[in-house]
Amino acid sequence: MPKSSAQILICLSFATVRSTFAMSRQIILFILVGTLAAITHWGIVVAVVQALGAPALLANLFGWLVAFLVSFSGHYWLTFRQQQARLLPALGRFFMVSAAGFAVNEASYAALLKYSGLRYDILLGLILIALAVLTFLAGRLWAFRRT
Repeated sequence: MPKSSAQILICLSFATVRSTFAMSRQIILFILVGTLAAITHWGIVVAVVQALGAPALLANLFGWLVAFLVSFSGHYWLTFRQQQARLLPALGRFFMVSAAGFAVNEASYAALLKYSGLRYDILLGLILIALAVLTFLAGRLWAFRRT
């Protein structure tokens, strides 16, 4: 039986509300997982620099590697789970996204450490925040897409 214009409009309205709720939930989960990964990354860098006296750029590599595990696990199992991506392809794609983000992170970190005069820990925090939006878009649109 054909639907009236009002019925179609109501169905479209419900679909829009459902889609908006799903996106809001995804953004909230992304922020929570990303914050945990960023805190992990930052904490490891500070600990390695202070405890071992390692250079900040080397400590940044260790921080990124551990934070990658936190980030992938949280995004795969929470943030992007409704996209039903297969584990290994998602892991490979997210590693590429994360590694590209780390390359930008490390290059900007090196330049800013040399020229900005800011403390290494504050500078790293600012860089991690700046890369978060790019990571969300790449994760949503590519790394965790259903294959």
